[in-house]
Amino acid sequence: MAEIIIRKLRKEFGDFTAVESSSFTVADGEFFMLLGPSGCGKTTTLRMIAGLELPTSGEILIDGEEVSRRPASRRDIAFVFQMFALYPHMNVRKNISYPLISQGMNRTDVNQKVLEVAKILGIEEILDRPVSGLSGGDRQRVALGRAIVRQPKCFLMDEPLGALDAEFREHMSGELRELHDRMGATTVYVTHDQREAMQMGDRIVVMNQGVIEQFGTPQEIYEYPATMFVADFIGFPPMNFLLFSAKLEAGITRLNLEGQEIGIRPLGQAAEGSLALGVRPENVSFNDQSAYKGQVETTEYLGTTQIVTLLTSNGPLKARLPAKDKVREGEIVGLSFREEAVALFDCDTGRSLSMPSLETT
Repeated sequence: MAEIIIRKLRKEFGDFTAVESSSFTVADGEFFMLLGPSGCGKTTTLRMIAGLELPTSGEILIDGEEVSRRPASRRDIAFVFQMFALYPHMNVRKNISYPLISQGMNRTDVNQKVLEVAKILGIEEILDRPVSGLSGGDRQRVALGRAIVRQPKCFLMDEPLGALDAEFREHMSGELRELHDRMGATTVYVTHDQREAMQMGDRIVVMNQGVIEQFGTPQEIYEYPATMFVADFIGFPPMNFLLFSAKLEAGITRLNLEGQEIGIRPLGQAAEGSLALGVRPENVSFNDQSAYKGQVETTEYLGTTQIVTLLTSNGPLKARLPAKDKVREGEIVGLSFREEAVALFDCDTGRSLSMPSLETT
């Protein structure tokens, strides 16, 4: 397997910039996620790594070799697509063995490798069945088998579970991660599904409009979002933003919101103007002693928890509370926030003003 290094990668289509000066490193053996909404540049980035698109500028290094101008056939990568891309006139065995036969490998070795891969994926019993009659999950396993059979330097996956139903998609997410761990593979995986990225990824790049918003582990990105976009995109429900105007000095750890002293992460720089206090729903609690108030608008029962939507003087707020807590629509309640989880954002730039020292780009 191999390390992948991306340096100032840029892709333009005429006057449109799809990817703007992206830089990151995928460690050898890492399961790396490219996450973002449709049109953010994540698939274009993956296709440039694969050699299916040539970058306008920048460098791509795979296993220490600069490959940005090298054709896909000479990069020793395997690409898994969302729509399987299997040969419908071939059975499972022939689909998996095709890359090896194309390389001129002898029949005995081909059969041995196909059997090894089929055992890993649990598809030994369907090797001689036509792919046209397989379920979506089995066809995805076949597509994965064809990718891993020749043991490339890295695997590139473009929303490979996107065509599956929700229940089976979750099941296959776990299988993919287990397969990755067994093989020690270097994998770059594109998805728009934050849950998929958080569940499977070692590290995540969050992209928006061709730009990398944040780069880090799932925990770092969830707990310390670098921008309001990341805070809103990651998490369900997403982070709350309470809007206010103030002039704050660098280093402060408390601010006054409607008469209530609220602890925040240390402010890394002075701030003035339109600001947003960010807090995730699970870090909001009801407190009769708090001067900061909200009015309950709706409750949403989720089994063990409930999502309570409140209206405050700084905007709407959602709280995740135990389902057993009694909440009445229309009542006025005091609100408290878990201090170490409260962030502050500049509304004009969208950047966090209270980030710890984490790896970001």
